[in-house]
Amino acid sequence: MTVAVTGELIATRKVGAFTHLTFVAPGVGEIARPGHLVSVAVGDAVSALVARRTVPLHAVTPSGTYGGTVDIVVDGDRDPGMRWLADRRVHDEVALIAPLGRAFPLPQEPLPCLVVGVDTAAAPLAWQARALRDRGCPVELVVAGSDDRHLFGVVEARRTIGNVTVVTPGETGLHEPLRAAVRAGVRRQDAAIVYAAARAQELAVVTPLAESLGAVTQVAIHEDMPCGTGLCSACTLPVRGRDDRVHSIRACSDGPIVRGARVVWDQYLAGLAGELEARA
Repeated sequence: MTVAVTGELIATRKVGAFTHLTFVAPGVGEIARPGHLVSVAVGDAVSALVARRTVPLHAVTPSGTYGGTVDIVVDGDRDPGMRWLADRRVHDEVALIAPLGRAFPLPQEPLPCLVVGVDTAAAPLAWQARALRDRGCPVELVVAGSDDRHLFGVVEARRTIGNVTVVTPGETGLHEPLRAAVRAGVRRQDAAIVYAAARAQELAVVTPLAESLGAVTQVAIHEDMPCGTGLCSACTLPVRGRDDRVHSIRACSDGPIVRGARVVWDQYLAGLAGELEARA
């Protein structure tokens, strides 16, 4: 079930390099869970933009004083559509569709979990960590970013979860420190599940490492998803089925949460690189 609503912006604030937006969206908070997406219409008569952007829900509140709200976090430097969103002001109205996609699955019994997020993809992870804690799962977080301004949710995570490792690039970039933090986090508590939210390049680093250490990976794909409903088929993701054959799913409607071990990462990364070349 999804809700389509025109959401009024009631709060906006800068969080490092990002912008945190809160919209009134009645009915979403009762059905949304961590990992779900929201599709947001961007552009107006004077912006020359007519499109949608699909981003993870950061938080929701059920209907109440404001009729229910949804929170999202955007990076205005990512593209013109995100810049348009980041520039919205209180009382502006934006068309929203939520919740979309698959949420993070929760274990049936208490298991130690590592939760990993990079840049704005980390937006739903404190919410997910709290849901795991409510199931009795020991939880540790790894929050990564391209620099200190691109770390999201560290203060909230430390306040609510406590066990947080912060990762920024070293001399060789982000991947090596991220790999080291994930390895240490899995080994420290013998994590059974690694939940990771990031762009494909980081997920392709985290997934095989975690799986090699005996953890199951559930990953949230944080790449461009224009419509959020699967209709445009612009976010195809190659996965390996039970018959060992590779087929494509839609990262938005069939994901964004998928078993990391199912994704054919080299093929997916090659496809994304080809798309970038075509746009250049």
